Amino acid sequence: MSIIRTDEWLLHDYEDPVGMCGQLTEHFPGASASEIYDYFVRHGMYRPLKKRGEQLLDQKVWEIVKQDEAFLQKEWGGPDIPIFIFPSDVHNEWLQAQLGGKSGLAFGDKLFLFISPENTEEEIKAIFTHEYNHVCRLNHFDKKEGMYTLLDTIVLEGIAENAVRERLGEELTASWASFYSDKEIAKMWADYILPKRQLLREEQEFQAILFGHRKYPKMLGYCAGYHVVKRYMERNSLSSKDLLPVEADVIAGGN
Repeated sequence: MSIIRTDEWLLHDYEDPVGMCGQLTEHFPGASASEIYDYFVRHGMYRPLKKRGEQLLDQKVWEIVKQDEAFLQKEWGGPDIPIFIFPSDVHNEWLQAQLGGKSGLAFGDKLFLFISPENTEEEIKAIFTHEYNHVCRLNHFDKKEGMYTLLDTIVLEGIAENAVRERLGEELTASWASFYSDKEIAKMWADYILPKRQLLREEQEFQAILFGHRKYPKMLGYCAGYHVVKRYMERNSLSSKDLLPVEADVIAGGN
């Protein structure tokens, strides 16, 4: 199935994203088109304030992702899943500042990318590497995504961003990867993450710790995951591919 030609959807329905999301209801049983769109907007999908779809076509985003998907599927033994690409919200200041204008959503059986017209080819490869790594890891465990704990998710994010570092270099990793030193991470891990490691996604504090809302340091969970996974890889001379089937508590065991 692989790359879905959402570029063709955008040509006809750019100004009606809810209508476009109506084509995705089979992938989200029980959800309406408007609920899917609202969910996507919270994760970086565009709002039709300016016409941006054609600019994405100029970057040949779909071709870049198609080539990368073939490479990584072979490299990691990953599944063949539908991949949907949409413009990101260029007016979302948090998305621009923290995530470089790009984001994604990964599930065991599908993947969504939200890309800015300003993103370079290497940045597109970085976000796809991150998200497809999630898909591969999710497929290694017989565990519903709703049952992933805070620790599971932090390690999931850490492996994905280390896959970016390993493949494309530290300069292509997300800005949050370098927010804190190892010493700072060790203290925050003990103070904030360890006592709450079994939180589930549905619990309010889960997102607060992961993204660093309220009293928590910004992007805490993501940055902690990156550092913990990187240290585990270095200590054990392992690659990100090696970590795909390894349990989160094993990777984080020494922290």
